[in-house]
Amino acid sequence: MPREEIQECGVEAPSVEAERRASGASRRRRRGMARRVMRRLVCVAAIIAVLPLALTLLYCIPGVHPVSTLMIADLATLRGYERQWTPLEDMGDNVVHAVMMSEDGQFCSHGGIDLGELEAALNEALSGERTRGASTIPMQTVKNLYLWPSRSFLRKAVEAPLALYLDAVMSKRRIMEIYLNIAEWGPGVYGVEAAAQHYFGRSARELSRQQAALLAVTLPNPHARNPAKPSAGLRRLAGLIESRARRAGGYVNCLG
Repeated sequence: MPREEIQECGVEAPSVEAERRASGASRRRRRGMARRVMRRLVCVAAIIAVLPLALTLLYCIPGVHPVSTLMIADLATLRGYERQWTPLEDMGDNVVHAVMMSEDGQFCSHGGIDLGELEAALNEALSGERTRGASTIPMQTVKNLYLWPSRSFLRKAVEAPLALYLDAVMSKRRIMEIYLNIAEWGPGVYGVEAAAQHYFGRSARELSRQQAALLAVTLPNPHARNPAKPSAGLRRLAGLIESRARRAGGYVNCLG
């Protein structure tokens, strides 16, 4: 029977039916592939979300030596880096107190986020002023361990809950120890021991109060500031931090 007569009798030609089936099968394959891709993306997102929580618990264990994302990047690009892991008790009080007074004076009293500093930073942002960082040492620690260096609201949104979690599950002493061993003090220079050796040719424990203060005020911008060759402004700032560190007293009691 001719194809036209088949269609007039309400029966589709075999080639048309085959095309329709092939088209339906193709749509089903595409939908199935889209579902598989979505499931994989969800799995990857879940792993990314859970990994910092699991690693933080691992890093609570003394003897585990975490590395930062910047250190991993230096390895990946074959640049390498300097870092000598040093227990907190072997660093000496001068540099520990100077860094706390410079980076996070309320470290021992807050729960990961300094709400007073955060409120002040938000008020400055709303008024159109240049905002301060308002980052605490726990916030900087999780940023160095898990996040990226460039400033953004997205990074802050991820950083804040991770800092609260870090402070809840890890001792203040251990947080400070990790931070001082992963902080960047210059291109390829990580940790206070490597920084002390690189800039002053001595161990962190042997740093004078002035040298410790100079290292502390270098942290906010380690690529532009050189503690071994400080500008007049950097030297004045270090003098202020040195004075605060001398009077730290109860501010550092959580380090015992």
